[in-house]
Amino acid sequence: MAPATLMTKPLPAHPLPKKPLPAGWPRERYESHNRRLKAMRLAIALLDTGAHSPDQAPNGRIRTVAEAIGVHRPSDTTCRLVRALLYDNC
Repeated sequence: MAPATLMTKPLPAHPLPKKPLPAGWPRERYESHNRRLKAMRLAIALLDTGAHSPDQAPNGRIRTVAEAIGVHRPSDTTCRLVRALLYDNC
């Protein structure tokens, strides 16, 4: 099954405008914040393609969707977070 063929319409890369983060946070907080934002963008894109549960979103499909919307390749940790967000959606 080719995940890219499931898309019915082109997906926006950034549905909301980005805002700069406040200065002075520890680096780990920036990394965590950006990972959650990326996971949310990927989860929304997966929902738009019809993946409504974690078992429909293996790492390969998440990475294919990331490429389709112009997001850098997600790590395994980010992929797990995306599936957790989809699980909460069920």
